[in-house]
Amino acid sequence: MLARLLTLAGVAALAAMLVPHFATSVLTQADSNSAVETTPAAPAMTAKYATGRSVVLDADGRGHFFGTFRINGRTERGLVDTGASAIAINISTARRLGISPSSLSFASRVSTANGVIEAAPTMLSRIEIGGIVVRDVQALVLPDKALSGTLIGMTFLNRLSSFRVEDGALHLVR
Repeated sequence: MLARLLTLAGVAALAAMLVPHFATSVLTQADSNSAVETTPAAPAMTAKYATGRSVVLDADGRGHFFGTFRINGRTERGLVDTGASAIAINISTARRLGISPSSLSFASRVSTANGVIEAAPTMLSRIEIGGIVVRDVQALVLPDKALSGTLIGMTFLNRLSSFRVEDGALHLVR
C-alpha cells in the first residue's frame, strides 16, 4: 500500500510540475468566459452526446475538454487532461465534495511550475459523467493557490474501457 502511494505521489509530482500553472490559467479563463449553467438537478455533464456508458465532450475554442462531473454526489466542472497523472482538486473543492481538510495529510511534496508544494492524497468515492460511473478513484488535494479548479487526469481515465480524441471531440467509454 505504501509503495502504491509513493508511486502515485511520484507520478503526481511529475504531472504537478507540468500541469497546474497551465490548468489554473485555463480553468480561470474558462470560468470567466463560460455561459454553461449547471444545476444539481441537471444531468452531470457538458457533452455533445451521451449514450449508456459512453460520453463525447466537444473541445472548446482552445482545444480543451471540459465536462461537468458528479464527484462524491456533488456537481463539479473539470478540465479533462490526458497528460495529468491524477485527479487534482484544491482544498475549497475538497470541502465542497465532503472531504474535511483536517482529515488530510499534506505530507507529499510535489514540484509544480510555481515551485514545490504540499499535496494530500485522497480517495474519491464516486465520479460520474453521463452514464459512466467510476468508484474509489485516487486524487490529490492541492492548496487553493496552486490550482483554481478541478483537473481530471489518468487516475480516472485509466479506469475507463477507452478514451480517444476524434474530430475535435473526446470520446469516453466505460
